[in-house]
This record gives sequence, C-alpha cells and structure tokens, in this order.
Amino acid sequence: MKDLDINFPLDKFEKLIIDIGWESLDDWFNFWNNKRNILSIDQYWNNKVNDDWIWGLALPLLSQAYKFQNNFSDRKIIGISALPGTGKTTLGKWLEAISLKLNFKIAVISIDDFYLPSNEMKLAIKNNPWNVSRGFPGSHSVKLMHEKLLNWKINGELNVPVFDKSLRNGLGDRSHWRLDNPDLLILEGWFLGIEPCSIDINDRSINTTDLSLHESSYVLKIQNNLKEYLDIWSLIDNIWHLKPLKIEYMNIWKTNQEKEMFLQKGNALKDEKLSNFLRMLNVSIPHKSFDVIKSYALLLIDQERNLVEAGLNL
Repeated sequence: MKDLDINFPLDKFEKLIIDIGWESLDDWFNFWNNKRNILSIDQYWNNKVNDDWIWGLALPLLSQAYKFQNNFSDRKIIGISALPGTGKTTLGKWLEAISLKLNFKIAVISIDDFYLPSNEMKLAIKNNPWNVSRGFPGSHSVKLMHEKLLNWKINGELNVPVFDKSLRNGLGDRSHWRLDNPDLLILEGWFLGIEPCSIDINDRSINTTDLSLHESSYVLKIQNNLKEYLDIWSLIDNIWHLKPLKIEYMNIWKTNQEKEMFLQKGNALKDEKLSNFLRMLNVSIPHKSFDVIKSYALLLIDQERNLVEAGLNL
C-alpha cells in the first residue's frame, strides 16, 4: 500500500483487515489490487476522492461483506452509523454495484426509508422544538422496520419502503416499495447504534450549546423513543462507525448535501428549514452518546472527510 496516498496509521488498520479474514495486509491489498478493473471508482466518486476513502473504508467494508457471504450460511446485516452528509449514499450505491461483479448481492437501505407516512408523521413530530418534519428518533415506523429486517433474515425476501427526501417540497415522503432478494443487507443511519442514556433535565449544556427548556424536555422524550430502536440494533451483526473528529463538521456536510439535492431534484431543505434541521441534529442526541456506540470498526474522519484512523473499536 506504499504507493497509495493515505494518512491513517497502518498498524490498527492491519488488525482490522486480519480480523475480517485476510492473512495479512499485503494479501488483502494484492487481492483488491488485482481487481481494480472491476471496482469502477470513477463512476461513483469524482476525481477528488482520496485513496484513504476507497482503501480505508469502501474496500474494507466490502471485504467484510465478501467474507460474510463466503464463510457463513446465515444472512448477515452490517450497519453503517454516520452523520448526515458523510457520504453514505454514494458508498451504498457503489457497494451494491460492485457486489454483483463479485457474484453476490448487497442491498443498502436506510433507517430513513422507514420514516412514518406523512399523516402519521404529523402526530409524531407535533410540537417538537425545532419545527422539523422528520429526522429524530420517534419519527420512524420501528415495528415495521423490525418486521421487515427479521423477515429478510428468515426467508431472504426484502420488502421495504423507499423514502424520497425531495417530495412534499423537501419535507419528504415514501415514494414506493422495494422488492429484492439480496445475499447481504446493509442498514445505514445517522444515529444507528445509539442507545438511551441517563440525562439530567437541569443540565442545560448536555451538548456543546445551551438548550432551551423546551429542547431539554424534548431530548428526554427522544431518549425514551430510543428504547424502541434497541431491537433493531440487536439484529445487526457488525456496526461500522464513521465518526468525525468534531460533530460540528456535520453542519458543513449537510448544507452541501442539501445544495446538491436542490440542483439534482429542485427541492431541498434551505434557509430557516435547514437551520432548524441542523439544530435538531446537533442537540437532539447528547454528543457523548456517539462516543459509546458499540461498533465493530471505528473510522475517524476530519472536516474534509479524510480518513485519519481506521481500525477495530477495541
């Protein structure tokens, strides 16, 4: 890997690669280097994508899916926990496409696909302090998500809703249902793996900014909502956590993501709606909760989304 432009330390990374199932880092590199012609990097990422994103994240994640498919008879679910704007969508599309070239099938779905239908959503989000239309724990059809994931685990049939964020003038809604028979499933979400924690309602600085009284009480409600997601997390075999060095980087990433969606689809969050959504993302879940996600792999990224560390979360 000496010819690659990567800046993360290789000692922790090699332990990850060996734990996934390769004899050594060199064996792993040679395996994928010999398959460069099928990786289609340029079709999914622009020329600015760094080697560390491909060789430190995308290929290791694909490697685990590949080993799971070849070494286990039961159906596996891999989780990706990453804040909005990190790049989960592009990564997911690439994983789905390249798996087919390796003679198995990955399906990538999002927690967001299980947002409540618009009529139910109105009741679920009523009186939230950020006046947002979705996003926080409690705005999903959790029972439906559990039912669909468990059904796939048992019989291999995937039948899930698909959420389109551009519908209803950027408020989003279900667009259609996806029917599929993947060999392996990847579930991604911005608070995937987060568990409820004890919070002092009188602590007005749970995160890095003061909360209003309304926000403080609603954060407690969200903590209660998180209990419903624990059965979902229990179905996931391994979680890969893409963690920024500072959570505040998300504000830049999410803003750029919405600008891109507006250019592509003509609808997106902007102005006050975007500011409110960012506020919700920043304060609805205590930042300390992201430090204790029970992940298999931990990947640290800087503001430019360069990978600065990749390894097992020991």
